[in-house]
Amino acid sequence: MTNWIVILSIAKTHLLTKIKQTSTAALGVTFGIGAYITLVCFMTGLNAMLDNLILNQTPHVHVYNEIEPSQNQPISLYNRVKESFNVVHSVKPKLMQKKIHNALPIIKYLEDKPEVRGALPQVKTQIFYIAGSIELGGNLTGINPIDEDKLFNMGDYIVEGSAEALQTSENGILLGIGIAKKMSLKVGDRVQVSPINGGIFPLRIVGLYQSGIADLDAIQSFTNIKTVQRILGKANNYITDINVKLYDIEQAVPLSKKIEQQFGLTAIDIKKANAQFETGTSIRNLITYAVSITLLIVAGFGIYNILNMLIYEKMNDIAILKATGFSGKDVQHIFMSQAMIIGLVGGVLGLIIGYGLARLIDTIPFETEALPTVETFPVNINPMFFLIGFSFAMISTFMAGYLPSKKAKKIDPVKIIRGQ
Repeated sequence: MTNWIVILSIAKTHLLTKIKQTSTAALGVTFGIGAYITLVCFMTGLNAMLDNLILNQTPHVHVYNEIEPSQNQPISLYNRVKESFNVVHSVKPKLMQKKIHNALPIIKYLEDKPEVRGALPQVKTQIFYIAGSIELGGNLTGINPIDEDKLFNMGDYIVEGSAEALQTSENGILLGIGIAKKMSLKVGDRVQVSPINGGIFPLRIVGLYQSGIADLDAIQSFTNIKTVQRILGKANNYITDINVKLYDIEQAVPLSKKIEQQFGLTAIDIKKANAQFETGTSIRNLITYAVSITLLIVAGFGIYNILNMLIYEKMNDIAILKATGFSGKDVQHIFMSQAMIIGLVGGVLGLIIGYGLARLIDTIPFETEALPTVETFPVNINPMFFLIGFSFAMISTFMAGYLPSKKAKKIDPVKIIRGQ
C-alpha cells in the first residue's frame, strides 16, 4: 500500500532543495497560463465588441417586399410570337408598392411563434434634409423607439437624447451624427425634411444617433412610425419592413424560408446578410485559440525539460530510495507528485496574474469618435477560460512528469552505485 504522506514529504524535500529549478518550472507554468488568460480574454472581448457593433443593429430576419422585374412582359401575351425567341430590352418592374400587404396580421403571426422574441415594423423612405440653404439626401426610418431599444440595443448608439424622448414626440427626429455635423445642428434645433413625392415637414431634433459606421451616420435618421406615415401621406397600416429578433439565431434560416414560401415576401436571414463578417469573425477566433494553445504547449515542453533534468540530478537519491526499500512505483509517484505540485502552484499563480492583467486592460481608456459608447478596451472575463487554463496546466504537468518519472521507475540502483 502506497504511503502518500511519506511520498509527498520526499517530493516536497526534493522541490525545496532545488528551489531555483522548482521556481523556474513553476514560473514557466505561471507565465504560460497567465499569457493564455490575458490573450484569450482580450481577443474574445475585442471580437465580441466588433460582432455587437454589426449584429446588434442587424435583425435575425429582415422581411420586406422587394420590387422585381415583371416576369410577364406584354410581348409574352401576344400569341403570334408565342413560338418565337423574344428579347426584351428595358424591362419594367412590376406595378406594385414597397409596402407589405397585411403587415400587421403578419407581425401578429410572427410574434405568436415561440422562437420569436419580437417582430418590429418599420417604414423606410428616402428624403432630403433641409437646413437653410443646405440640402442633403438621406434615409428616414420610422420605428417604435422603445421596442427598438429593447430588442436591438438602440440606446447604446444614441449619443445625445434618448429613445423615450423620440417615442413621446410626434414631430421629433433622431438625427445621424454625420448629418448634424454637416448641417451644424444640435439637439433642440429644427430640421426640415422633404420626401421624394414633395412637401416640406419641420421636425425637432430630440437626439443624435451614431452607429460607428461613418457612411451610415451621414445619411440615416429615425423618427416615430406615425410621423413617417404622416409625411408620406399613408395610412396607419403602411409598413415597408419587418425586423424579427429570435431567441436562437440558428432558427433564422428556416424561418426566413418559411416566410418567403408562406407570404411571398423577401426574407433575408442574418447569416446571409453578414456572410463576409461571420467569416472574418471565425478567422479571428481561430487565430486567438491557435496562439493561446501554442503558449500552453510551449509551457508544457519547458516543464518536461526541467523535470527531466531534475531526475538526472537526483540519480543518487533514486538509488538510495530503492536501496532502502522503495519500489519503482513509489519512486514514480514521488516524481509525479513533484510535477503535479509544480502544476498546481504555477496554475493558480497563472490564473491570478492573468485575471489581474485582464482587469488592468479593462481599465485602459479607449476613446474613439467611431465608438462613443466604448470607454475602455473590451475584455471578456469568462470563467470557462480560467477552467480551461487550469485544467491544461494540470494535464500538461502530468504528461510532462509522466515520462521522466517512468524513466526513474526503471533505474537500477546497483548500476548507479557502481558508477560512483
